[in-house]
Amino acid sequence: MPIRHFLQFNDFNQQEHLHVFERARIIKDRFKRYQPYQPMADRTLAMVFEKASTRTRVSFEAGTYQMGGSVIALSTGDSQLGRSEPIEDTAQVISRMVDLVMIRTFEQTRIERFAKCSRVPVINGLTNEYHPCQILADIFTYIEHRGSIKGRVVAWIGDSNNVCNTWLQAAEILDFTVNVSTPPGYEVEPERANLHSAGNYREFADPLDACRGVDLVTTDVWTSMGFETEDAARRADFANWCVDAEMMAVASPDALFMHCLPAHRGEEVSADVIDGPQSVVWDEAENRLHVQKALMEFLLFGEIRD
Repeated sequence: MPIRHFLQFNDFNQQEHLHVFERARIIKDRFKRYQPYQPMADRTLAMVFEKASTRTRVSFEAGTYQMGGSVIALSTGDSQLGRSEPIEDTAQVISRMVDLVMIRTFEQTRIERFAKCSRVPVINGLTNEYHPCQILADIFTYIEHRGSIKGRVVAWIGDSNNVCNTWLQAAEILDFTVNVSTPPGYEVEPERANLHSAGNYREFADPLDACRGVDLVTTDVWTSMGFETEDAARRADFANWCVDAEMMAVASPDALFMHCLPAHRGEEVSADVIDGPQSVVWDEAENRLHVQKALMEFLLFGEIRD
């Protein structure tokens, strides 16, 4: 089987994503019923962290062990990547010793260079430009609670960051709409988001207008990793982009709220929203585990139907 990588959400087509979601449902159901499922026996995942992580590390590590595999975790501090070894050389060595590689790094070009020289599938655990595993979990969570996301409307409130870019890619592939509201100067960059058209998103100057009648409201921290020096300026620029009860009130009555976490209550989201009845953030966080199991299964074995 040809090597497949998952570096952006649009590396898979619609049917492949739907297959991963269905496998995630089956794998999660087995997990909840304590039914062992270990297709990764004698398989090893290498995790390479150039950015800090909580949910990404725990979900990939726990998921691999639960599926019978083993895990090696590396950081720049304990690998030659921290000593200026070319990433291409690291890729050629690591990929001869393991079966899968997950990388959490900075520029998308770094993971692309690694994948180009890898003999095994490479998964994007987060880059400055994209966060495809997060959006897999988010959409799977929506499907669990409300059914198909096709034709739905999602409101993205805040920075047009890596999570936003990936939502926009997902909208093109799965045929839904994203209402984007960002402060001036933080608008969507279609080329950076790697979009093929502007047909699946709309931009709003007023975040309240972006939320009107939508099926899902979602956001992220105002200052992503790597932009800490801009924190003070961003706090001022984003002051009116806090998802609060007023925004949720103008959304559809059964609208959900999501946040990829970690969250700063009182900044990008009010406490009464993230801890309120419309919030599904804890299901969303748990589902990183289940969709990533399905993703690893697909990359290793192709489509499994049972």
